[in-house]
Amino acid sequence: REISRCKIIFWMSRADRVYRTFVPVKFFSKGWGCLETLRKIWRWQVDYSRHRDDYYRRIVLDHDVKIDESHAREDLEILNGHFVSPLAVHEPGLLPSESEKARFQVVLPKKWKSQSRSICLHLAGTGDHFFWRRRNLMAKPLAREKGIASILLENPYYGIRKPKNQLRSSLHHVSDIFVMGAALIVETGVLLNWCRQQGFQSLGVTGVSMGGHMASIASCFWPHPLAVVPCLSWSTASCVFTEGVFRDACAWPVLQEQLHVSDHSSLIKQVTF
Repeated sequence: REISRCKIIFWMSRADRVYRTFVPVKFFSKGWGCLETLRKIWRWQVDYSRHRDDYYRRIVLDHDVKIDESHAREDLEILNGHFVSPLAVHEPGLLPSESEKARFQVVLPKKWKSQSRSICLHLAGTGDHFFWRRRNLMAKPLAREKGIASILLENPYYGIRKPKNQLRSSLHHVSDIFVMGAALIVETGVLLNWCRQQGFQSLGVTGVSMGGHMASIASCFWPHPLAVVPCLSWSTASCVFTEGVFRDACAWPVLQEQLHVSDHSSLIKQVTF
Protein backbone atom coordinates (compact mmCIF):
# COMPACT_ATOMS: atom_id res chain seq x y z
CA ARG A 1 0.00 0.00 0.00
CA GLU A 2 2.84 2.39 0.81
CA ILE A 3 4.47 1.70 -2.57
CA SER A 4 1.13 2.20 -4.31
CA ARG A 5 0.63 5.61 -2.66
CA CYS A 6 4.18 6.65 -3.60
CA LYS A 7 3.48 5.71 -7.21
CA ILE A 8 0.32 7.82 -7.18
CA ILE A 9 2.21 10.84 -5.83
CA PHE A 10 4.98 10.31 -8.40
CA TRP A 11 2.59 10.23 -11.35
CA MET A 12 0.66 13.21 -10.00
CA SER A 13 3.96 15.12 -9.95
CA ARG A 14 4.66 14.08 -13.54
CA ALA A 15 1.15 15.15 -14.49
CA ASP A 16 1.74 18.55 -12.85
CA ARG A 17 4.92 18.97 -14.90
CA VAL A 18 3.12 18.14 -18.17
CA TYR A 19 0.14 20.32 -17.26
CA ARG A 20 2.44 23.27 -16.54
CA THR A 21 3.76 23.18 -20.12
CA PHE A 22 0.24 23.90 -21.40
CA VAL A 23 -0.62 26.70 -18.97
CA PRO A 24 0.37 30.13 -20.31
CA VAL A 25 -0.11 31.94 -16.99
CA LYS A 26 3.17 32.59 -15.17
CA PHE A 27 4.06 32.81 -11.50
CA PHE A 28 4.77 36.36 -10.29
CA SER A 29 3.27 38.00 -13.39
CA LYS A 30 2.95 41.28 -11.46
CA GLY A 31 6.49 41.25 -10.10
CA TRP A 32 8.02 41.31 -6.64
CA GLY A 33 5.03 42.90 -4.94
CA CYS A 34 4.56 45.86 -2.65
CA LEU A 35 7.82 47.04 -1.07
CA GLU A 36 6.03 47.86 2.17
CA THR A 37 4.69 44.29 2.34
CA LEU A 38 8.22 42.92 1.96
CA ARG A 39 9.46 45.27 4.69
CA LYS A 40 6.70 44.25 7.10
CA ILE A 41 7.26 40.53 6.52
CA TRP A 42 11.01 40.91 6.94
CA ARG A 43 10.62 42.85 10.24
CA TRP A 44 7.95 40.42 11.44
CA GLN A 45 10.17 37.41 10.67
CA VAL A 46 13.15 38.84 12.56
CA ASP A 47 11.07 39.94 15.54
CA TYR A 48 9.18 36.64 15.79
CA SER A 49 12.38 34.58 15.68
CA ARG A 50 13.93 36.66 18.48
CA HIS A 51 10.85 36.66 20.74
CA ARG A 52 9.22 33.31 20.00
CA ASP A 53 7.74 32.66 23.44
CA ASP A 54 6.25 36.15 23.65
CA TYR A 55 4.66 35.78 20.20
CA TYR A 56 3.32 32.37 21.17
CA ARG A 57 1.59 33.77 24.27
CA ARG A 58 0.31 36.87 22.49
CA ILE A 59 -0.78 35.40 19.16
CA VAL A 60 -1.38 31.66 19.51
CA LEU A 61 -2.77 31.08 23.00
CA ASP A 62 -6.54 31.51 23.39
CA HIS A 63 -7.08 32.19 19.69
CA ASP A 64 -10.71 31.38 18.89
CA VAL A 65 -11.20 28.22 16.79
CA LYS A 66 -14.66 27.15 15.64
CA ILE A 67 -15.94 23.76 14.44
CA ASP A 68 -18.65 24.35 11.83
CA GLU A 69 -19.88 20.81 11.12
CA SER A 70 -19.10 17.13 11.54
CA HIS A 71 -19.78 14.10 9.37
CA ALA A 72 -19.73 10.55 10.71
CA ARG A 73 -18.58 7.81 8.36
CA GLU A 74 -18.45 4.06 8.97
CA ASP A 75 -15.00 4.15 10.56
CA LEU A 76 -14.13 7.87 10.55
CA GLU A 77 -15.40 11.21 11.72
CA ILE A 78 -14.66 14.35 9.68
CA LEU A 79 -14.87 17.85 11.17
CA ASN A 80 -14.79 21.15 9.27
CA GLY A 81 -13.72 24.31 11.06
CA HIS A 82 -12.31 27.79 10.71
CA PHE A 83 -10.63 30.66 12.52
CA VAL A 84 -9.43 34.12 11.59
CA SER A 85 -5.75 34.01 10.67
CA PRO A 86 -3.64 35.67 13.40
CA LEU A 87 -1.68 37.39 10.63
CA ALA A 88 -4.87 39.17 9.56
CA VAL A 89 -5.44 40.28 13.17
CA HIS A 90 -1.93 41.45 14.02
CA GLU A 91 -0.76 42.58 10.57
CA PRO A 92 -3.95 43.75 8.84
CA GLY A 93 -3.78 44.28 5.10
CA LEU A 94 -1.07 41.73 4.34
CA LEU A 95 -3.42 38.89 3.44
CA PRO A 96 -6.01 39.30 0.67
CA SER A 97 -9.53 39.39 2.09
CA GLU A 98 -10.31 35.93 0.70
CA SER A 99 -7.41 34.44 2.67
CA GLU A 100 -8.08 36.02 6.06
CA LYS A 101 -10.29 33.19 7.29
CA ALA A 102 -8.28 29.98 7.77
CA ARG A 103 -10.22 26.81 7.02
CA PHE A 104 -9.29 23.30 8.12
CA GLN A 105 -10.56 19.75 8.19
CA VAL A 106 -10.02 17.13 10.90
CA VAL A 107 -10.07 13.38 10.17
CA LEU A 108 -10.61 11.28 13.30
CA PRO A 109 -10.56 7.49 13.67
CA LYS A 110 -13.54 6.10 15.52
CA LYS A 111 -11.31 3.47 17.12
CA TRP A 112 -8.08 4.67 18.69
CA LYS A 113 -5.24 2.15 18.84
CA SER A 114 -3.66 3.63 21.97
CA GLN A 115 -4.72 5.67 24.97
CA SER A 116 -2.29 8.40 23.95
CA ARG A 117 -4.23 9.96 21.11
CA SER A 118 -1.99 11.22 18.28
CA ILE A 119 -2.70 13.80 15.60
CA CYS A 120 -0.69 15.11 12.65
CA LEU A 121 -1.08 18.42 10.83
CA HIS A 122 -0.64 18.10 7.03
CA LEU A 123 0.42 21.25 5.17
CA ALA A 124 -0.28 21.56 1.46
CA GLY A 125 2.25 21.30 -1.34
CA THR A 126 2.24 23.52 -4.42
CA GLY A 127 -1.05 23.19 -6.29
CA ASP A 128 -2.74 21.19 -3.50
CA HIS A 129 -6.05 23.05 -3.37
CA PHE A 130 -8.83 22.06 -0.98
CA PHE A 131 -8.50 18.86 1.11
CA TRP A 132 -9.26 15.84 -1.08
CA ARG A 133 -5.66 14.91 -2.01
CA ARG A 134 -4.28 14.95 1.52
CA ARG A 135 -7.47 13.48 2.95
CA ASN A 136 -7.53 10.45 0.64
CA LEU A 137 -3.79 9.80 0.25
CA MET A 138 -2.60 10.57 3.78
CA ALA A 139 -5.25 11.24 6.42
CA LYS A 140 -7.66 8.35 5.81
CA PRO A 141 -4.92 5.68 5.61
CA LEU A 142 -3.31 7.06 8.78
CA ALA A 143 -6.62 6.89 10.63
CA ARG A 144 -7.61 3.44 9.41
CA GLU A 145 -4.23 1.71 9.55
CA LYS A 146 -2.49 3.46 12.45
CA GLY A 147 -5.26 5.07 14.47
CA ILE A 148 -3.72 8.54 14.02
CA ALA A 149 -5.90 11.61 13.49
CA SER A 150 -5.08 14.36 10.98
CA ILE A 151 -5.67 18.06 10.48
CA LEU A 152 -5.62 19.49 6.95
CA LEU A 153 -5.08 23.25 6.72
CA GLU A 154 -6.00 25.16 3.57
CA ASN A 155 -3.12 27.36 2.44
CA PRO A 156 -3.67 31.09 1.98
CA TYR A 157 -4.07 31.83 -1.76
CA TYR A 158 -5.36 28.25 -2.31
CA GLY A 159 -8.80 26.67 -2.60
CA ILE A 160 -11.50 28.60 -0.78
CA ARG A 161 -8.82 31.11 0.30
CA LYS A 162 -7.72 31.89 -3.28
CA PRO A 163 -8.12 35.51 -4.45
CA LYS A 164 -10.80 35.83 -7.10
CA ASN A 165 -8.45 37.25 -9.74
CA GLN A 166 -5.79 34.53 -9.27
CA LEU A 167 -5.72 31.59 -11.69
CA ARG A 168 -5.08 28.30 -9.92
CA SER A 169 -1.74 28.39 -8.05
CA SER A 170 -0.11 31.19 -10.07
CA LEU A 171 0.66 33.74 -7.37
CA HIS A 172 0.79 37.29 -8.71
CA HIS A 173 3.75 38.51 -6.61
CA VAL A 174 6.88 37.06 -5.05
CA SER A 175 5.78 38.71 -1.80
CA ASP A 176 2.69 36.46 -1.80
CA ILE A 177 4.90 33.47 -0.95
CA PHE A 178 6.38 35.34 2.02
CA VAL A 179 2.90 36.32 3.22
CA MET A 180 1.71 32.73 2.79
CA GLY A 181 4.63 31.45 4.86
CA ALA A 182 4.11 33.98 7.64
CA ALA A 183 0.42 33.11 7.82
CA LEU A 184 1.10 29.36 7.92
CA ILE A 185 3.57 29.76 10.78
CA VAL A 186 1.01 31.32 13.12
CA GLU A 187 -1.92 29.27 11.81
CA THR A 188 0.02 26.07 12.45
CA GLY A 189 0.63 27.28 16.00
CA VAL A 190 -3.09 27.97 16.51
CA LEU A 191 -4.08 24.49 15.35
CA LEU A 192 -1.39 22.72 17.39
CA ASN A 193 -2.49 24.65 20.46
CA TRP A 194 -6.12 23.69 19.73
CA CYS A 195 -5.02 20.03 19.56
CA ARG A 196 -3.46 20.32 23.02
CA GLN A 197 -6.69 21.83 24.34
CA GLN A 198 -8.65 18.89 22.88
CA GLY A 199 -6.52 16.41 24.78
CA PHE A 200 -4.23 15.12 22.05
CA GLN A 201 -0.93 14.10 23.61
CA SER A 202 1.32 13.35 20.64
CA LEU A 203 1.49 16.06 17.97
CA GLY A 204 3.15 16.05 14.57
CA VAL A 205 3.41 18.21 11.47
CA THR A 206 4.24 17.09 7.94
CA GLY A 207 3.90 18.05 4.30
CA VAL A 208 5.11 17.19 0.82
CA SER A 209 7.35 19.54 -1.20
CA MET A 210 6.34 23.10 -0.28
CA GLY A 211 4.23 21.63 2.51
CA GLY A 212 7.30 19.94 3.98
CA HIS A 213 9.29 23.17 3.74
CA MET A 214 6.51 25.10 5.50
CA ALA A 215 6.24 22.36 8.14
CA SER A 216 9.96 22.71 8.90
CA ILE A 217 9.70 26.49 9.26
CA ALA A 218 6.51 26.43 11.33
CA SER A 219 7.93 23.83 13.72
CA CYS A 220 10.77 26.21 14.64
CA PHE A 221 8.25 28.57 16.20
CA TRP A 222 6.44 25.92 18.29
CA PRO A 223 7.75 25.82 21.89
CA HIS A 224 6.63 22.29 22.80
CA PRO A 225 7.64 18.74 21.74
CA LEU A 226 6.64 18.07 18.15
CA ALA A 227 7.30 15.36 15.56
CA VAL A 228 8.33 16.91 12.23
CA VAL A 229 8.32 14.89 8.98
CA PRO A 230 9.10 17.05 5.92
CA CYS A 231 8.79 15.01 2.70
CA LEU A 232 10.49 15.82 -0.63
CA SER A 233 11.54 19.22 0.68
CA TRP A 234 14.77 21.08 1.29
CA SER A 235 16.09 24.10 3.15
CA THR A 236 15.21 26.36 0.22
CA ALA A 237 12.79 26.32 -2.70
CA SER A 238 14.93 28.56 -4.91
CA CYS A 239 16.26 25.70 -7.06
CA VAL A 240 12.70 24.65 -7.95
CA PHE A 241 12.11 28.05 -9.56
CA THR A 242 15.56 28.50 -11.08
CA GLU A 243 16.39 24.94 -12.19
CA GLY A 244 13.39 22.70 -11.55
CA VAL A 245 9.84 22.25 -12.80
CA PHE A 246 8.95 25.94 -12.38
CA ARG A 247 11.97 27.42 -14.15
CA ASP A 248 9.90 28.14 -17.28
CA ALA A 249 6.81 29.09 -15.30
CA CYS A 250 8.03 32.39 -13.82
CA ALA A 251 7.67 35.85 -15.32
CA TRP A 252 11.43 36.43 -15.34
CA PRO A 253 11.39 39.52 -17.64
CA VAL A 254 9.06 41.34 -15.22
CA LEU A 255 11.19 40.42 -12.19
CA GLN A 256 14.40 41.40 -13.98
CA GLU A 257 12.99 44.77 -15.00
CA GLN A 258 11.89 45.59 -11.46
CA LEU A 259 15.30 44.66 -10.07
CA HIS A 260 16.75 47.64 -11.92
CA VAL A 261 14.77 49.85 -9.56
CA SER A 262 17.16 50.55 -6.68
CA ASP A 263 14.58 50.28 -3.88
CA HIS A 264 13.54 46.80 -4.99
CA SER A 265 17.08 45.57 -5.41
CA SER A 266 18.41 46.75 -2.04
CA LEU A 267 15.41 45.51 -0.06
CA ILE A 268 15.20 42.09 -1.72
CA LYS A 269 18.86 41.45 -0.90
CA GLN A 270 18.00 41.91 2.80
CA VAL A 271 15.03 39.55 2.86
CA THR A 272 15.57 35.91 3.80
CA PHE A 273 12.93 33.39 4.83
